[in-house]
Amino acid sequence: MMTQTAEQVINYYTEAYQKLYKRTPKDLHVIDSEWVVVNGARMRASELAYLTSQLQQEYTQSLEERRNIIKRLVNWFKS
Repeated sequence: MMTQTAEQVINYYTEAYQKLYKRTPKDLHVIDSEWVVVNGARMRASELAYLTSQLQQEYTQSLEERRNIIKRLVNWFKS
């Protein structure tokens, strides 16, 4: 796995957060190359990278759930 800078991790987190929650995260900044602040909580950039992957999985799952609902509606209207 390629090492990401704290700035890159914050950018990826912001993108994932905006996709999922349709708003920008608050209180998000870099302390140094290893530490960041997210919503007032200090955490390692690697922890934020993991949290970002969780948000991306949640977003993918919500898209899949919407697709399934639409498929069921289309099938219901066809019958």
